[in-house]
Amino acid sequence: MSTSQKSPIRTHVPATGVALALSAAALLGGCVVATPPPRVYAPPPRVYEAPPPPPPTYAQPAVDVEVRATDAPPPLPDYEQPPCPEDGYLWTPGYWAWAGGGYYWVPGTWVQPPRVGVLWTPGYWGFVGGAYVFHAGYWGPHVGFYGGVNYGFGYVGTGFVGGRWAGNSFAYNRTVNNVNVTNVHNTYNETVINNVTINKVSYNGGAGGVAAAPSPQERAAAQETHVAATSMQRQHVQEAVRNPTLAARSNGGHPAIAATPRPAAFNAPGVVGAHGAAAPPPRAPGSPASGAPHANNGGYPGGGAQPNVSHAPPNAAMHPQAAGARPPGANAPPPKTKAQPPKQQHPNAPKNEKHEPEGRNQ
Repeated sequence: MSTSQKSPIRTHVPATGVALALSAAALLGGCVVATPPPRVYAPPPRVYEAPPPPPPTYAQPAVDVEVRATDAPPPLPDYEQPPCPEDGYLWTPGYWAWAGGGYYWVPGTWVQPPRVGVLWTPGYWGFVGGAYVFHAGYWGPHVGFYGGVNYGFGYVGTGFVGGRWAGNSFAYNRTVNNVNVTNVHNTYNETVINNVTINKVSYNGGAGGVAAAPSPQERAAAQETHVAATSMQRQHVQEAVRNPTLAARSNGGHPAIAATPRPAAFNAPGVVGAHGAAAPPPRAPGSPASGAPHANNGGYPGGGAQPNVSHAPPNAAMHPQAAGARPPGANAPPPKTKAQPPKQQHPNAPKNEKHEPEGRNQ
């Protein structure tokens, strides 16, 4: 029996492969793989965009001090109110304004309000901190404080008694307003009891000024929503400041244009001058004279003041017109009667004592 011895199987590995394997193992054994840090997300920088502006809100017009003066304003002039031109116009009283280093008169006028239901609170001068300051007027649902100044024609120093809104129409108090029922149909008569001292003082506070303070109702009215003067009112003021005859230094406090029938209508028929004005306001032929009595109850069918023929000045008889301009029958001599033949008298008879009119038998 023969036995055979198995020899182990030897794998022949090339020397080059062994070297590479050993080198790779050495490299792997010496390398330490580090864990990368966590990545944090960084958004790109944003460009700042301003937010849209808020929607515009109602800006209450300034009713505080607008103008300062060192001298007190002149007294209010005395003038008549022109007739209301038509329904819907409200009266805004005249006042002294300041420009160019002096006072000038802004004539009173009838003006259309900016909307239904509002009333005009006049501006006024007040003595504050050693100076006279002007508080501008405004439109609002109620009349506020206007310094206690008695502007007349419904503005008696506090509140307003010249009319009231009745729905969408304005009713006029004929007791204090010059309205013609031919043109203005919504009227009433209400007696006004004036508890305010009637004078011509045009400012509040200070030496000689009106001593008045706002009432609780007037303070509440000051907090309401107000509307500034209309564009026609502003144009009215601009026309006044451009007119040199309205400066107090020129008219001595008696402006020839004290009131107008409409805003900025300084040369229109119906313009009224102040009592004592040096010259009458310009007017169209046939228009009523300044200061002439007016048909306050609307008796004249044409509206407004009646013609000058019906309202002759009081001194017309003292100063007759020229002979060529005399109206028919003016200053005419007494009518002549038919002359009677003289009676035959005895020479010794007594003379007739009856005095015949001079020039009768001539």
